[in-house]
Amino acid sequence: MIFGGFSLGVRLYSQSEIEGIGSMAQMVVGEGDITRFQVDAIVNAANASLLGGGGVDGAIHRAAGPELLAACEKLKGCATGDAKATPGFRLPAKWVFHAVGPVWQGGGRGEDELLASCYRRCMELAREHKATSIAFPAISTGIYRFPAESAARIAVRTVADHLERSGVSVVHFVCFNPETLAIYTRLLYPPSSKLN
Repeated sequence: MIFGGFSLGVRLYSQSEIEGIGSMAQMVVGEGDITRFQVDAIVNAANASLLGGGGVDGAIHRAAGPELLAACEKLKGCATGDAKATPGFRLPAKWVFHAVGPVWQGGGRGEDELLASCYRRCMELAREHKATSIAFPAISTGIYRFPAESAARIAVRTVADHLERSGVSVVHFVCFNPETLAIYTRLLYPPSSKLN
């Protein structure tokens, strides 16, 4: 399927399968451990302190080692809707982009715009740090309770809108459960685009 001029598709893959992507930017989805992705940058669904927490945030801090916490302390936190970069330290990824997503409060407090801003800022950081591959978790859909379907639509639309100018050639949406994987699969590879 073509979305905003870019090839979108679903592919369940192993990390070793991704080689020789070609010149067209791609958005792919899979289920797995984001800390093991061999990409230029992974995105951390962080809290405003950037000092670690539960879920993806805690897993990234544990995998990167204590150097990540020291680097995050120097950043002095991050506003909701923004993102900041640190090196990946012990991670396979060169960079970690710490994005602070909104807590869902019913949808009337600018949550959609703040979530879109997280994805946009990460794509801007990718350009600044010359990252050509990036892996995103489902920002704000865990403990922050953002509805998964709405969050996925915002993620796909925002990333697609900023893909060309970012210099990124492949975007991974890394899902933490089968339900989230099914949502991204429907968005990136709708039934109408399947070949008979």
